[in-house]
Amino acid sequence: MPGEYVGLSCVSIGAGQGGSMPILARVTVVDRRGQVLMDTLVKPTAPVVSYRTSTTGLDANSFGDAISFVTAQATAAKLLEGNILVGHELWKDLSVLGVSHPAVDTRDTAVFLPFRAALGTPNAVVGLPTLIWHFMKRKMTMGTDSAEISRASMDLFRSHQKEWE
Repeated sequence: MPGEYVGLSCVSIGAGQGGSMPILARVTVVDRRGQVLMDTLVKPTAPVVSYRTSTTGLDANSFGDAISFVTAQATAAKLLEGNILVGHELWKDLSVLGVSHPAVDTRDTAVFLPFRAALGTPNAVVGLPTLIWHFMKRKMTMGTDSAEISRASMDLFRSHQKEWE
């Protein structure tokens, strides 16, 4: 029997040469109705080259109450375990979080073919704000609020769940 539906969104900042290596900065997990189960900042695990402030809203002073990566990873993994994971571009979130999830229990709005086909882009990943506008007639900004991203992905999934499942 499948578990509950949970939404995931992670925010990454840049480490390494030119800030090109993403490292976890924030992780948000919501339930099926968009209620926050986890929303926390994460202490950088490497020297930060770029906080990507224009899209993350984060800077060097943002991490005063942040938790360790290991704690964030373990907490998120426990919330995801046995559940059906919903999100947008989940491969990025799972990679930066350092956890895996069974593909059969993953609902990624970025790769759902009926969404891409309806927009005439079957071979391209379409941004979440575009999908939300096209299918739900709702505006959103793609930026700093990972809770908004998690909720929007979950709302989009729920609005097409019968077609999906």
